[in-house]
Amino acid sequence: MTRQHTPPAVELHEVTRTYGTGPHRVTALDRLDIAFPRGTFTAVMGPSGSGKSTLLHCAAGLDRPSAGEVMIDGTAIGGLSERILTELRRSRVGFVFQAFNLIAALTAAQNVALPLRLAGRSPAPGEVTAMLGEVGLAERAAHRPVELSGGQQQRVAIARALVTRPAVVFADEPTGALDATSGREVLRLLRQAVDRHGQTIVMVTHDPFAAAHADRVLFLGDGRIVDDLHSPSGAREIAVRTARLEEARPGRGTAAVAP
Repeated sequence: MTRQHTPPAVELHEVTRTYGTGPHRVTALDRLDIAFPRGTFTAVMGPSGSGKSTLLHCAAGLDRPSAGEVMIDGTAIGGLSERILTELRRSRVGFVFQAFNLIAALTAAQNVALPLRLAGRSPAPGEVTAMLGEVGLAERAAHRPVELSGGQQQRVAIARALVTRPAVVFADEPTGALDATSGREVLRLLRQAVDRHGQTIVMVTHDPFAAAHADRVLFLGDGRIVDDLHSPSGAREIAVRTARLEEARPGRGTAAVAP
């Protein structure tokens, strides 16, 4: 019997993203080849200007690369119309942002249900409550964002990102606006989504402690992968690698750093 191949949740093939022209041309991503396998948690790190946000935006279909191809859940998105791409993002991609991005006029339950409604379907009975229950907020379903703490708002945002059971969730500095205790809870929930439900998560962060929750840490520099750490032993190992890469920055080198 032939074994069916399951593609990665997201793939980038020779992806380049440039901005501007002539002497003002900036290369934000430089021929990136990356695959994010299903059921894995990847942290993306690097100094300001390294290409982290551009990688996230291109991989999520929020920005189109100048060259190369992005595939989400096995679908090449380069030739899709904006309408079809938007529909794909609604059903196959989840987002968690530093600033939560909840709709102030909606309750927690309504915020979580929003991706389902935008995708054209009504939530099944109990679906939204169950999703809020997974992040420990079932009893806060009727509360609006202003009535929730920052940590609770981010947990609602996580529930909203997961409710469609997307192929991938992109998290952009999800603990950046939180205190240490709330940040740890958010990271625990992201890790739990991977371990219990096989969710794929790609998280941009500058925090070694946050990155230590991932299965893999990609370090970017000048739009390229300059280090790739699998199964990090902890925040200290990640911090050491980060410091080593920072020391190499004056020469603007892009060679991989040995483990």
